[in-house]
Amino acid sequence: MASETRALAIVTGASGGIGFELAKCCARNGFDLLIAADEPAISQAAASLRSLGATVEAVQADLSTTEGVDELYEAIGARPAEALLANAGRGPGKGFLDQDFAAARKVVDTNVTGTLYLIQKIGRDMRERKRGRILITGSIAGFMPGTYQAVYNGTKAFLDAFSFALRHEVAADGITVTCLMPGATETDFFERAGMLDTKIGSDKKDDAAAVAETGFNAMMKGEGDVVSGWQNKLMTAIASVAPAGALAAAHARMAKPGTAKQ
Repeated sequence: MASETRALAIVTGASGGIGFELAKCCARNGFDLLIAADEPAISQAAASLRSLGATVEAVQADLSTTEGVDELYEAIGARPAEALLANAGRGPGKGFLDQDFAAARKVVDTNVTGTLYLIQKIGRDMRERKRGRILITGSIAGFMPGTYQAVYNGTKAFLDAFSFALRHEVAADGITVTCLMPGATETDFFERAGMLDTKIGSDKKDDAAAVAETGFNAMMKGEGDVVSGWQNKLMTAIASVAPAGALAAAHARMAKPGTAKQ
C-alpha cells in the first residue's frame, strides 16, 4: 500500500545504471517509486529498491512508443507525481551508414519522442497542481558532434536544449526542470551499444552512483543543469569554444570501432 506521507517519484530507465541509482536516491530521501524499463530486469530492480523502505511499483513497457508511455502514465493512477526523472535512453555506436535504420530510429523514439510525450503528460498534471520536479538525463555528448555516435549525440543535444527551454516556460507554474549531463559512466550502455572495441568503451568511466547523486541533489535544489565530474566540466568548457570540425575529429578518436586499449 502506498504511503500517505511519502511523495511519488517516477524514474524511467531504472533497471540498471544511472536510472537505478537515481531511483535509489529517491527511495533513500523519502520518495515512493514508480519505475519503468523495457526489460524484465525492472522487476528485480523493484525488489531491491523495496529494501530501502519505499513502496515500489514496476512497469515493463517500451517507452519509445506512445502506447508504452500511456501504459506507464496509467500506472500512476490518482496519486500525484512529485518528481519525474526521465532517464530512459539508448545509443548504438558505429558509423551512421552502417547502422540498421530501425535501430537508429529506436534511439530517436526512445531518447526524444517518448521522453517528450511522457514529460508533457506528467508536466501538465504538475502545472495543474502548481508544483513538481523534472529531471532530464541529457549528456555532455550533446555539446559535440558525435562521430560514430551521430544519432545518439544528436538526441542528447536536443534534450540538453529542450530542458533549458522548458525550464523557462514552466518557471511560473511551480515546476523546476533540471538537466543532468553526465559523461561516460560505468553502466552496460557501451556493451549494449556495441562499443566495447572503442577507446571510450574501454576507458575508465565515472561511477553511476556518484553521477546519480549529483543529478538528484541538483533536482532537489531546483538547479537548471549540472555536469557531473570536473573532467566533464572541463570538456564542456572546451567544447563551447572549439571548432565543430575539431570536436568531430576528437570524438572519432574516442568512438571509432577498433580503438580500444589492448
